[in-house]
Amino acid sequence: MIKAPLLVILGPTAVGKTELSLSLAEQFNGEIISADSRLFYRGMDIGTAKPSPEEQARVPHHMIDLCAVDETLTLGEYQDRVKALIADCHQRGKLPMLVGGTGQYIKAVVEGWGIPRVGPHPELRAVLGKMPVAELARWLDELDPAAGQRVDKQNPRRVIRALEVILVSGRLLSELQAKTPPDWSIFKLGLFRDREALYQRIDDRVDLMLENGLEQEVRRLHEAGYGWNLPAMSGLGYRQFAPYFAGESTLAEAVERIKFETHRFVRHQNNWFQPSDETINWTDAAADDLLATAQATVSNWLYSAKTDA
Repeated sequence: MIKAPLLVILGPTAVGKTELSLSLAEQFNGEIISADSRLFYRGMDIGTAKPSPEEQARVPHHMIDLCAVDETLTLGEYQDRVKALIADCHQRGKLPMLVGGTGQYIKAVVEGWGIPRVGPHPELRAVLGKMPVAELARWLDELDPAAGQRVDKQNPRRVIRALEVILVSGRLLSELQAKTPPDWSIFKLGLFRDREALYQRIDDRVDLMLENGLEQEVRRLHEAGYGWNLPAMSGLGYRQFAPYFAGESTLAEAVERIKFETHRFVRHQNNWFQPSDETINWTDAAADDLLATAQATVSNWLYSAKTDA
């Protein structure tokens, strides 16, 4: 049997994923499934560089505008929704395209991460939160040595979450997190650029966001009662306005902070997808023949996926 295909287009912020994914989707009858956690939130359009209405009209998009600013979408919920969307695309004869830069979300889907479906238990967290993190870490090592090796012992929140899952479910976290790779033909196309050129693209995009009304967007959300402590409001392009709105910095300083933090975020994104990862087909996004090369590569993959089956 022919394995159902999944095209993944990944890379750091501002590298050029949007235009390439639109062009490839138009050629290969694809639909875009966002793997950018910042696009989940309604009303956060400019600061997240959300695809414009015109871009979304060119090709069907999914996993965008799902939540209010004060709502959350867990990794497990994301994984479930995307798996259902991929199955629906396959059933309708469409090519599902997972596009974005949030490495954790991409890996959760393509590697089939086991994600514990254990909700938060505030009372248990409160009790664990009173214990020294070193004691919590020793307890985790005793209960689940394998999980203890993977969890960041310097991060109390992660240690508490690991213990919460074990104590509530009665199962080892390492067992619940076992991977079950999906039975798809997966092709990962990674985009990269020279770092200084990428930083310049980021800076230019932030300047354009300001021209398009980023300050007004953030002010509207803040005045609507959405606090800086919310995950959505603590992200790039939003939290950096807090000192400015409080009269503690200038607008220029807030903009420079956004640029600086985005540069740092790009370096963090690179930790998820290494150039040495042989499962990723890396392509220079600045190449003049980027589109033609990507079209030929994807076409060859789709043909091989059929003939090898």
